[in-house]
Amino acid sequence: MAGVLAWTWTFTTVAAARPSASSTAWHDGRFHIDVAGVLHRSDIFLGRANTDPSEAMPLGNGHLGAAVWAAGGLTAQLNRADTLPDRLSGGQVVIPGLSALTTAGDYSGRLDLYDGEIREQGAGMQAVIYVQPETDTLVVDVRGANPDTPQTARLELWAPRTAHAAASGAVGILAESWRDNQRPGASGRRFGSLAGITAEARHVSATVTAPLTITLSFEPMPNGHFRILVAAPHYDGSGNARQLVQENLTAGAPEAHRAWWHSFWSRAAIIRVTSADGAGDYMENLRNVYLFSAAAERGVEYPGTQAGVADMLSSARDAHHWDSSAFWHWNLRMQVAANIGAGLYGLNGPYFNLYRENLPVIETWTQQHMEGRPGTCVPETMRFNGPGIEYESSWTPISLAHDCDARWPAYYNARTLSTGAEVSLWIWQQYLATQDRRFLESNYPVMAASARFLLAYEKPGPDGLLHTAPSNAHETQWDVSDPTTDIAAAKALYPATIEAAQRLGRDADLVRHLRAAMPTIPDFPRTRFSGPRTVLPLSADALGQDVIAESWQPGAQNHNAENIGLEPVWPYDLIGDTSPLFALARRTYEHRLFRAVADWSFDPIQAARLELGSEVGSTLVTVTERSQHSVNGFANWDSHYGEFYIEETGIVADALQEALVQDYDGLIRIAPAIPPGWNFDGSVFVRARTRVDVQVHGGAVTTVVLEPGITQQIRVRNPWPGQAVDVLSNTGASILRADREAILRIPVVAGTRYLLSRRDQPGAKEKFAPVSGLPASDVKKLGPVRIGLADR
Repeated sequence: MAGVLAWTWTFTTVAAARPSASSTAWHDGRFHIDVAGVLHRSDIFLGRANTDPSEAMPLGNGHLGAAVWAAGGLTAQLNRADTLPDRLSGGQVVIPGLSALTTAGDYSGRLDLYDGEIREQGAGMQAVIYVQPETDTLVVDVRGANPDTPQTARLELWAPRTAHAAASGAVGILAESWRDNQRPGASGRRFGSLAGITAEARHVSATVTAPLTITLSFEPMPNGHFRILVAAPHYDGSGNARQLVQENLTAGAPEAHRAWWHSFWSRAAIIRVTSADGAGDYMENLRNVYLFSAAAERGVEYPGTQAGVADMLSSARDAHHWDSSAFWHWNLRMQVAANIGAGLYGLNGPYFNLYRENLPVIETWTQQHMEGRPGTCVPETMRFNGPGIEYESSWTPISLAHDCDARWPAYYNARTLSTGAEVSLWIWQQYLATQDRRFLESNYPVMAASARFLLAYEKPGPDGLLHTAPSNAHETQWDVSDPTTDIAAAKALYPATIEAAQRLGRDADLVRHLRAAMPTIPDFPRTRFSGPRTVLPLSADALGQDVIAESWQPGAQNHNAENIGLEPVWPYDLIGDTSPLFALARRTYEHRLFRAVADWSFDPIQAARLELGSEVGSTLVTVTERSQHSVNGFANWDSHYGEFYIEETGIVADALQEALVQDYDGLIRIAPAIPPGWNFDGSVFVRARTRVDVQVHGGAVTTVVLEPGITQQIRVRNPWPGQAVDVLSNTGASILRADREAILRIPVVAGTRYLLSRRDQPGAKEKFAPVSGLPASDVKKLGPVRIGLADR
């Protein structure tokens, strides 16, 4: 019938999954990646129905997120990021008639990341589930049902929710609104949740069957087809709830969601990873799950995730372990980085808006709580409307904490001063990546305000240096002197703010003060990697006994398991392979106190920056085996299901990108940290809208292609040290010939592609094989964890 989804159950099979070391994806002047083929490798295979909420599969369009599992036939939970402050669910829809499919002996299903849909089949029935891109509507499209068997679908909430239920004709709605005016730091804004349900079928009738339940009754079409539409649009109590639902329940083109996802993936940097033991393939899968989920729960005004939790993809009703009205920056940083490296800059829009929109409130909070200092002390844990308040209403007893508050008792982030600097540096990194001047103009005030505050907090000491005290080394050391995070913040923020101000022609006075302060920033503190944790002089470096300490009080008590001494490596980008502190940073990593201890552990990313490929692989495996307890690829922070966490997949995504290509200082490094035995084929975006395509097979770099976004001179560390390198454009022009320099300087033109090759191994002699793959046909396993569900 018209409007029925076109079903496609076959996949294109192109090339072998593991090309030989003599193959290349460069052909006819471009790097060939079969995006669909590679993405289908990461489909989540379901050999049996996912009947438990902990096995739910994610869907979403960036505004509306959903978790889908097979309880009661089929259950889907609706989630949004704008039902604050508690991030209340829009409800769950249950379709009992799909039990015939999900309990069938021949059941099979998959989450198709490339098409953005879940497909299931069994007992002669098929279902496809997706979220429409143009409306906030979940669609469950079914064929093969018995046309003579009546069907139902329930839209329901649970106590203590107080939604109003209404039904008229073929449409039922649940609507609830409230004002955020009860808790510390309340915004006073109105929020709400709204969901409506209908069906494309025969004899559709909606009825209120319980105070919080709408039941839809209907019969399939004569051909056995029916479609359930469940809308959950933005709602704040204003406007006509039924009209809002009706506008979203209008069925769009059945193929629209696929076109939306295909367009998304065409903009992403795709990476295929293989290894004989399957660990590389597993990490590739987790990266693709991250990118899919980041798009599905992007958010609009604010990020969809607030504490490293996949809030918009939850199957846990209204349960939230952390203050769902607040954002933890530490648990967002890996996601921002992963999005930049993947070239998906738009995914970071809500993150930057969170701090830009709240800048006036943060300035007021700083003046009121940080002894009248100018600028902004950006709270590490910040309420969505700007105050530095963490209010844990779900804890027993209820917990209240203040961040960026000079008078608050010592606590995890009471005096974490470096968050504003890091937010500012992500602004700067996104600008360097995109060269978007309007973006920089809009977000520069955050940089300037953060720099002004840090300048105001620093105090001159008798040594002629500027010091910060009391201050937290993030959550690990409280109220110490000169934490490494503050020193790194000043060393990175001040020059970035100076350059941004000069590019925009602003704040000459601030630039002058920052220039004066830079020579007076203290060195990073050092301590012994074993024995008493006392401060060591710089001369200890000659003996190789020192590591970077958390602060200039290295013996202070640790309250969390964070490797603060590695913060200068990443995310502050202060120590790289050309730094005189590189060996010190490697010792700091080797002797770090906390090893892969949490799902947010940055060990793999910092290992990549230190060019420790073996550590990249081993820590990715360790963190995943310890924290990824859900078959959808998500982690669980405490090893028990309650909420899905997206932060671990964000770590994986960024670590793979950093292992393949790095450009943190204007020098492109090719394959700096490939784990032994892992083959990489794919792309990473670096500065100035430049995409770098790389293949690494058998431990050797085999293909390097530059796709510049602007006309410039690109600096590349020679991928084959000591070897002569030729650079040829896709037009056939020779750009460089037999250059043996350690740093290649390559003039490039936007829109032209450039192949780098060893003079003694010209690419023309290699066999062409596009980067592709075969669709997942089984679960992926890694030690005790897995992605997907095996057959019974």
